[in-house]
Formats: sequence, structure tokens, C-alpha cells
Amino acid sequence: MPCLLTEKFFQTFTAKAIADATKTAEVIVALSAASRAEVDELVNKAQAAGGTISNDPADHGFMYSWGFQDPDGHYWELVYMDPSAAGQA
Repeated sequence: MPCLLTEKFFQTFTAKAIADATKTAEVIVALSAASRAEVDELVNKAQAAGGTISNDPADHGFMYSWGFQDPDGHYWELVYMDPSAAGQA
């Protein structure tokens, strides 16, 4: 289960400055979803909790993704890939 840390506690893990994600992109966290519906559900829940939609849903047929930024500005991408498309070029 993922764990989100407060900035103060996160700082105890590094001597580096913590990036201000509202001004710079540091990482995109991509999580796999079990279905397209789960992608939509999680992005909608994130938005309801204070996140902002960062892009339109992308439907590539075999793959579906949609992303948001959390209130601190970090990018999150939810992705569903059709297992039957694995190994096809």
C-alpha cells in the first residue's frame, strides 16, 4: 500500500532540497489500474479530494490513461492496459 508523507517527514530521508512541484516537474507517478472504469474512478476521486485534472483521457485502444496533479502539484497517471494486447506489435 502506498504511503504519502508530509514534507517535514519526507525531509528526514534526504539532505537534498525538496522540489516545489507547483513550479517544477520532478516525476510522474504511474499506477496500473484493473480497468478503464477504475482509471476514471480514481481520477474523479482525486479531483474530488482537491486534485486537478492534468490532461484529457487518452484512449489508444489497447491502453487507456488519464492523469491529475495532487494539491502539492505532483503528477499522477492512471493506466489500464488490455492484457489481451500484451505481446502484440
